[in-house]
Amino acid sequence: MAAAALEVLRERFGHPSFQGMQEDIVDCLLRGENALVIMPTGGGKSLCFQLPALMLPGLTLVISPLIALMKDQVDALQKRGLPATFINSSLDKKERESRMSDVVGGKYKLLYVTPERFRKKAFVKAIKEVKISFLAVDEAHCITTWGHDFRPEYGRVGIIRESLGNPLTVALTATAAPVTQKEILRSLAIEDAQVFHSGIKRPNLHISVHEVLDGNERLDRILNVIEKMPGPGIVYMSLIRDIRVLEDELLRRGMKPFVYHGDLSSHERRQMQDRFFASRDEIVLATNAFGMGVDKADIRFIIHGQIPGSPEAYYQEIGRAGRDGKPSLCELIYFPEDILIRKQFIEWANPTHDFMRSVFDLMVSWGENLYAHDLEDIASTLLLKNRRDGRAGMVIGLLRAAGIVEGQFERGNLRIVRDLKPHEEETLIDSGKRGRDLTRLLDLVRFAGEKSCRRRLLYSYFGFHDEDDCHNCDRCVETDSWIEEQASSLPKVPLAIEPQAELVDDAPVRRGEWLLINRRHQVVVKKVEHGDAGTFIEAESARDLEVRRYDLSRVRWRRLQ
Repeated sequence: MAAAALEVLRERFGHPSFQGMQEDIVDCLLRGENALVIMPTGGGKSLCFQLPALMLPGLTLVISPLIALMKDQVDALQKRGLPATFINSSLDKKERESRMSDVVGGKYKLLYVTPERFRKKAFVKAIKEVKISFLAVDEAHCITTWGHDFRPEYGRVGIIRESLGNPLTVALTATAAPVTQKEILRSLAIEDAQVFHSGIKRPNLHISVHEVLDGNERLDRILNVIEKMPGPGIVYMSLIRDIRVLEDELLRRGMKPFVYHGDLSSHERRQMQDRFFASRDEIVLATNAFGMGVDKADIRFIIHGQIPGSPEAYYQEIGRAGRDGKPSLCELIYFPEDILIRKQFIEWANPTHDFMRSVFDLMVSWGENLYAHDLEDIASTLLLKNRRDGRAGMVIGLLRAAGIVEGQFERGNLRIVRDLKPHEEETLIDSGKRGRDLTRLLDLVRFAGEKSCRRRLLYSYFGFHDEDDCHNCDRCVETDSWIEEQASSLPKVPLAIEPQAELVDDAPVRRGEWLLINRRHQVVVKKVEHGDAGTFIEAESARDLEVRRYDLSRVRWRRLQ
């Protein structure tokens, strides 16, 4: 079997030999044994399921969280002439049906989908006609680490696997502590799986924690690092308002950073990501929504301006730095008061059983007028209103994933499909998740306060033990001296006022531009949505500061100089 796999590797993928644990993983899967693979992004995880997919009979179903990520992987496979495709919401109905017909007809060996695809009755009916011999679950940490507050359907991948007849399965992720590994295996019902862990050692990353006493000191530290460190970088902030403050400060200094957060349209986020990938020395200010699937090799620094929610999230994010093997800075700016914000996030991410029942009962009470309501109506009735409190949306997501409701409030087509059975909420909401989230936050606080080598504590958390100091964290080497050394050894190109990326943005306007609408209203663009249906903007009026939505094809407008 090993000789046959090596032949496929050379002939179909163009690689002379396997790297690291790839050969052992492929051999395990070809023997028909389930596996959990923990390997850094860029370490060759994808090949571990793509190669067996070509050798196993039937179809390999790949569950992936991101549409852009699956498209990139499928494009790469198709360039090699490998039979792969994806089906997702980026395709129109005719194209989805055509691809599904080809899948049923045996044209493809790999099919990429998001777990949400299993909400579509037509897809579920069609996939039952296909022999699925192999299931690959990418970014498997989404099953448990972020759970309900990230993607409710990911928590149901085990149910999806069971509905497919429990095929041979490989779960893949870049980061998972021992407790998370157990949760993944239990959720997928593959407790017998062989676990392959390539380790988490990244000796080129300088790990640092810089404690500050207030927000001004935090801002000064971020600006200091940005101005001194060479190369592209990412600054992670928990709150969009703090990203805007930091963006304003950088703009005042003649820099024009990229920004990425949930208040931008999907078009703007994609443009920002593409431009950052193509840049040589730019930075992006982002919430943690930015990064999954990021594969930019030359990121020289990752700054966490606020404490993340867990060691897994922290290590996942710093792992995006220095993939070219060159020295890179990973600094957490620790402000103790941020812990309170994180604790509040945890409360907002964990609805109770009683809350789910209350949401369902409220929607039932609205009866035929359900279409006229939205999430804000639920929040204003059942919660203290806060735009970051996501419990109402999470409950709707869980109810939708369970087939209790379908449609969306945003489209005015949400409807109740069936009753929430007595005590069913107890099966839909994991009551222990809140406690695990708090424990993970405490573990990261403990890491921030560590007095000895930080890497040793981090390694221990992920199940590894190293008796020696790393000689590349702030407890082993003074960070400012390390930064000065890097600044002198790697030439720094000044941050440009205009992005350096030579990418074409076909949207006629950009966020931040001033427009004159209908010859009399001066507005500043806050959001741009650009697609086949045209260009729509949300813009703030200079006259009354109200934000309004405009279809640029239906108004007269011109750009103000």
